[in-house]
Amino acid sequence: MKIVKVETSKQFRQFIRFPWKIYSEDSPWVPPLISEIIDMLSEDKNPFWLHAKRQLFLSYDEHNNITGRIAAIIDYNYINFQDDKCGFFGFFECIDNVETAKALFDAAKSWLRGNSIYKMMGPMNPSTNDECGFLSEGFEISPSIMMSYTPEYYLNLAQKSGLKKIKELYAYDMDVVGDSRVGRLGRVVEMAKKKLPTLKIKNLQKATFSEDLKAAISIYNRAWEKNWGFVPWTDEEFVYIASKLKMLVDPDMIIIASVAGSPVGMLISLPDYNQVLKKLNGSLLPFGLFKFMYYRKKIDSLRLMVMGVIKEYRHKGIEAIMYEKGLKNALKNGYKHCELSWVLDDNIMTQRTAEMMNGRIYKKYAIYEMS
Repeated sequence: MKIVKVETSKQFRQFIRFPWKIYSEDSPWVPPLISEIIDMLSEDKNPFWLHAKRQLFLSYDEHNNITGRIAAIIDYNYINFQDDKCGFFGFFECIDNVETAKALFDAAKSWLRGNSIYKMMGPMNPSTNDECGFLSEGFEISPSIMMSYTPEYYLNLAQKSGLKKIKELYAYDMDVVGDSRVGRLGRVVEMAKKKLPTLKIKNLQKATFSEDLKAAISIYNRAWEKNWGFVPWTDEEFVYIASKLKMLVDPDMIIIASVAGSPVGMLISLPDYNQVLKKLNGSLLPFGLFKFMYYRKKIDSLRLMVMGVIKEYRHKGIEAIMYEKGLKNALKNGYKHCELSWVLDDNIMTQRTAEMMNGRIYKKYAIYEMS
């Protein structure tokens, strides 16, 4: 067995394609678009790498077959904002072999140590604003858009390699139809509107996309700044993400709240395009584009991925107003299910809100750390 740094274009392509060797065709895993993963990891395309750096590794067996991969990542914005000199590992995929896994983790650890980083956390793919964690419950269910899927044996590989679980993330499943939530929320909404007469709720408008984008950046960086692992998105990163998602969004499912003309809260739900990606096997060519256009019309689930209000306006009912608006729009547009993810294991307020909305935990993800 040997571990090598990814330094050539051929090795980079092998790094990108390796997960197809781990997951069978009948696995719940959803193949990502290869072009998107290339963009994400390309230092000249993804603005994340303007404040971060990485080293990719591959492992080979004695027959020169690839047996695993890992990325070692340093996000200097995370280090500075969280005052935590910690590096990340990410994009981990490996055969079910402890020696191979340990060698990969050791390679990432050694590279971080060579850059004066003495603590490692992950998986982050590549940051806390992206896919995070090893799946720890819910292995029979395919992941929602921008959520990870990993085999159950990865948990054993991590533990046997000396990593310790430090955080758990929850995903809630909620039915959109079939109960009285709109009526229950309506009472809270009426009270909130009386207390905040200048409150305005709007859906995303493609005609004012740039203006709405600025509002979203402002809300996100103010509303989440005290959360575990939070790192503010730079303007360049937010524009990059928004440009990727612009053609995928349902404008009715992106809701912005403002008071006296100033943005104070937002709710972002995305149609679960993983239902489409499952049919494409990583490529839009030669026939994937036709499949994409056909299956996108059949999406019946959402992922509620962002919901927050800036500190000064929390607990005033704005959350309920956005939930009600989102639920009504989801019903109108024919969605049947919604995943709320991810929720921190110590975020009791959001957990209670999810339970009030008849949500149930159906997946969990584990974050690991190693000194």
